[in-house]
Amino acid sequence: MEDDWSGRWNHVKKFLERSGPFAHPDFEPSPETLLFMRNVCKILVIGAGGLGCELLKDLALMGFRNLDVIDLDTIDLSNLNRQFLFRVKDIGRPKAEVAAEFINTRIPGCNVIPHYAKIQDYDESFYREFHIIVCGLDSIVARRWINGMLIGMLKYENEELDQSSVIPMVDGGTEGFKGNTRVILPGITACIECTLDLYPPQINFPLCTIAHTPRLPEHCIEFVRVLLWPKEKPFGDGVAIDGDDPHHLKWIFEKSNERANQYNITGVSYRLTQGVVKRIIPAVASTNAVIAAACATEVFKIATSCYLPLSNYMNFNDTEGIYTYAFEAEKKENCMACSSIPQTFAFSETDKLKDIIDYLIESPAYQMKSPGITTSVNGKNKTLYIQTVKSIEEKTRENLKKTLKELELVDGQELYVADPTTPNSLTFRLNLGSKME
Repeated sequence: MEDDWSGRWNHVKKFLERSGPFAHPDFEPSPETLLFMRNVCKILVIGAGGLGCELLKDLALMGFRNLDVIDLDTIDLSNLNRQFLFRVKDIGRPKAEVAAEFINTRIPGCNVIPHYAKIQDYDESFYREFHIIVCGLDSIVARRWINGMLIGMLKYENEELDQSSVIPMVDGGTEGFKGNTRVILPGITACIECTLDLYPPQINFPLCTIAHTPRLPEHCIEFVRVLLWPKEKPFGDGVAIDGDDPHHLKWIFEKSNERANQYNITGVSYRLTQGVVKRIIPAVASTNAVIAAACATEVFKIATSCYLPLSNYMNFNDTEGIYTYAFEAEKKENCMACSSIPQTFAFSETDKLKDIIDYLIESPAYQMKSPGITTSVNGKNKTLYIQTVKSIEEKTRENLKKTLKELELVDGQELYVADPTTPNSLTFRLNLGSKME
C-alpha cells in the first residue's frame, strides 16, 4: 500500500491550508506545513503505557512520521486490557520496541524509533534532537527530571531567553476517571515544579489503625508492609520491598491474608496487595484515550501554529458526567526549577551536613548549576556532591554525619546536593552564623 492514498490528508488540510476565526494570529495557511509535520518534525513520546500507546496511535494517524518512544518497562499480562498495541505473545518484551513495531506495521510511512531505557540514560544532546516532547508518565519523579532537563537546556543572551532553545513539553496524566493535560514552555510558562502543590497527597493509613483496629483489607496489607516486613526480614537484613518482585508480593499477600482472617476481614487479593504496595491507582482506558487525544491536539497546534495552544492546564473528570476546566497556572517567583532568585540560608558550624541537606531539599527555592562545578574559597577547592552517581554517594556517605566545621566549610562556600528529581545538581551558598541568627 502506498504511503499516501487519495484523500488521506483531506481533514488535516482543512486546518492547515485555510484560515479560520480561531486561527493563531501569525498562522499562514500553506501546504508546506503538512510537509513539515510529516518529513521534518521530530517528536519524543516518553512512556509506552496506557497513555503512550494512545499517543503513538494519535500522533501517527495525524501525520507525524518521525516519532521516538522511550520506556523502561516490559509488557505484563495486566497491561493488555488497556495498552492495545500489545498482545499475549508480546508478554515479557520491552514496551517501547513492541509499540514501535506495531505502529510502523499498521500505519504506512511512519518511522517510530524505540528506546528501551530510562530517560536518565540520555543526555542533553539526545533531547535537543526533538521539536516537541510528550509525556505519558506515571511518575512525579520522572516528570520533575525531564522538566529539569529542558530548563537546563535553555540559553540566554544578555539575560534574554533564546527562543530557539525552548523545547515545548506536553504532559498528560490520568488517575482512574480523572485526568489532566498541560502545555509547558520551559522558561516562559509555569513548569512542573511551579505546580507541584497541585498533586494530591499520598493516601496513608493511621499507624494506630493498622496496628490495633484494622477494618479494611488495605489495613491488613499495610500492617505487613510497614510493621511485619522490617520485623521478620523475610528476605534478609536490609532487603527493601520490591513491588515488582513476585516473591515479595506473595509473602506480603499470604501474611496479609493471615491477619485478615484474625479480624474476620474479607477482600484481600493478590491484585489488591500489589496495588497497595505499589500505590497503584486503577487505570481506565477511556480516560487514557481522552487525555491522549487532548495531548495530541496540543502537539498538532504547537507543531503547525494553526491554533493557539492550551494556556496552559486542563482538568478532566468523568466520575459523574463529564466535566472539563482549563486555567492558566502561573509561574512561581521562587520556583525551585525555573526561578533564578537566590535564596540565603544561615547555618552554624556545629550543624551536621545531613540535617542541612534535608532542610535545603525541602526549601522552596535554590539556584541550579551544571554538574561538576567546583568553587574556590580562600584558595581551597571543595565539591561535596556533584552528580547522582552511586560510587560518589558511597564514598561521601560518612560526610553526612560530620558538622560543617569538621568538613572545613567556610562562610560563602557553595554546597552541591544531588537529587533524583533533577538532572543537575542543586547549588546552595552557605551563610554561616550562630544559632541565634
